[in-house]
Amino acid sequence: MTRISARGIDFGAIRSDFSLTGDFPAGALAEAEAATDRYAHARADRTDLALVTIDPPTSMDLDQALLLERTATGFVLHYAIADVAAVVVPDGHLDRETRRRGQTFYLPDDSLPLHPRVLSEGAASLLPGQARPAALWRIELDDRAEPVTFEVTRALVRSVARFDYAGVRADSESGSLHPSIAALPEFGKLRLASALERGAIELKLPEQEVASDGDGFRLELHPRTEADDWNAEVSLLTGMCAARLMIGAGVGLLRTLPRPAESAIATLRGTVRALGIDWPASMPVGAMLARLAPSSPSTLVVMSEATSLLRGADYAAFDGEVPELVDHSGIGAPYAHVTAPLRRLSDRFSTEVCLAICAGTEVPQWVRGALPGLPEVMRGSDSLANKVDRACVDLTEATLLTGREGERFEAVVLRGANGKRDAEVFVPAPAVIAKCAGRPPEGESVTVRLERADVTARIVAFGYPATGPASVS
Repeated sequence: MTRISARGIDFGAIRSDFSLTGDFPAGALAEAEAATDRYAHARADRTDLALVTIDPPTSMDLDQALLLERTATGFVLHYAIADVAAVVVPDGHLDRETRRRGQTFYLPDDSLPLHPRVLSEGAASLLPGQARPAALWRIELDDRAEPVTFEVTRALVRSVARFDYAGVRADSESGSLHPSIAALPEFGKLRLASALERGAIELKLPEQEVASDGDGFRLELHPRTEADDWNAEVSLLTGMCAARLMIGAGVGLLRTLPRPAESAIATLRGTVRALGIDWPASMPVGAMLARLAPSSPSTLVVMSEATSLLRGADYAAFDGEVPELVDHSGIGAPYAHVTAPLRRLSDRFSTEVCLAICAGTEVPQWVRGALPGLPEVMRGSDSLANKVDRACVDLTEATLLTGREGERFEAVVLRGANGKRDAEVFVPAPAVIAKCAGRPPEGESVTVRLERADVTARIVAFGYPATGPASVS
């Protein structure tokens, strides 16, 4: 991929536009600095477990650490999650501030954390070599990597090593994975097969990301790797186990997604048919998507269109009567967020519910009292995070292309035009996805003309058919 860098991008305007701040009120910061483990007296010492973390290389807010053991009958997963509830005082200054924020917001030049960094990147983070309070899941699985028994308890843990996704992938290819995750490829493949059996719909779209490039920034498109998928399956499995616990107990917070509308499936079938891809009527959507060639331009088109199948994600809080919709159609099962409490508010409360269920104790009143309001907080927070991410990409796209209006670029048409929308195209260099006037043929490689690159409005627009000088990218 051609790398094109832009200097001097000011993401401060985006912070201002969305009223984002990294500063914490004095009371919340003081509580974070003075935080101690409220459950130290009741915590099992499991620092004997050789847990490891897998995160982006620059991350310091490490929520999860795992140890996956292969047994004669299947697998045993030990999954430690940062015990944030142990260091945040219910209804205290920090608790109220985190309920206002909802989650950590990530911008290319910095992050705006849910918790002060002294906690999220320090005392509560599962950094290697440090004893840390954790909610420790133990999940026994059979030979097909299906859960047989599972529980979560409070424990003291210590990570022995940290890895990133690229390193795990390289170690897997060379046969040198750390013993704690040596079984991860086998486990991951079995869990991915299980997802297809459940009817899960997984969109393996490459992620458009703004990355630092020395004193500038560039746009990159990161394809999903096997290591990403394997690690994600650990978290998804844990979330499904958590959902089963909460549904069984009649109290909790689920992440839900309704089944795709028949009209959306029909539209996708039309796109697939137009691209000449075979999709038997009896084949589920997820199975069709899973067999697409990763490097084909048509795959990018189909995956982009398939995003319409996963609309309507929500949170369902309940205490007594289980809601009618408990499933997440993208996962193919009931699911709950419990694995990222340093970065996402809801996970702290869901984890407390699961800990109480497994301990046979009452769910704390501070948790029960908060449950009804959490869906609204998380909906708003998720919406804001998506807008911030999009604004950062839009600003970078416009900055990279400003002054190049009139140039021609090679592109793949992701979506065709209709009466309600312009077409959408993907330009590989510099990894831009933008609207395109005219009617370029969906799924085709075409030449488009840059019509507009407006940094102030954060807008990029192309036109088809193209005229003007060719791009030198």
